[in-house]
Amino acid sequence: MTDSPLLILASASPGRAKLLADASIGFDVLVSDVDEAAVATHYGTPEPHELALLLARAKAESVAARPEAEGAVVLGCDSVFELGGVAYGKPYEPDVARERWTHMRGQTGVLHTGHWLIDNRDADSGGAGLSAGSGATIGAVASASVSFAQVSDEEIDAYVATGEPLPCAGGFTIDGRGGAFITGVDGDPHAVVGLSISTLRDLLGKTGLSIVDLWV
Repeated sequence: MTDSPLLILASASPGRAKLLADASIGFDVLVSDVDEAAVATHYGTPEPHELALLLARAKAESVAARPEAEGAVVLGCDSVFELGGVAYGKPYEPDVARERWTHMRGQTGVLHTGHWLIDNRDADSGGAGLSAGSGATIGAVASASVSFAQVSDEEIDAYVATGEPLPCAGGFTIDGRGGAFITGVDGDPHAVVGLSISTLRDLLGKTGLSIVDLWV
């Protein structure tokens, strides 16, 4: 175990931070300055799961290039919701969120969360008794199907008015008010929040680290 965080989360998401904290994983946060819309435009029309991974990689690479990330392992994450083959990111605007919920209610879609891990540890010395850095830059996508209740117009209006769905992929949360409108999840529920702890474990293993190395 480490006394200071070895992991840097390249995300401002409070849901992702809470997942790491609840799993007793030590971490620091460095928010990337990636323009998500610009990344999506640059790559044209990738499949939703591919877009999630591309955005996660862009965030991780942006943060890993900073001096503050030297010697750390950087994790970038991003989520994209897919419904009927169409990718949906963050709605941002109330009218957009309301329109999406009108379309999503009673339906089942897939939430894709991309994870990208960059090992910025020194190649000669891992420090803190850990192995030397691998230099790995690797990614994976965790996906889960999400089924929505047949919510009323009044419920949609009330939910959108809270502002909760506006900065969330697909316009919903499972770990907040939106959880009341979700009837089922098939897959890793952590992926729906925005960070699969089991996927993180797998990626860490490819860098020579164990998830237990990050426990605090």
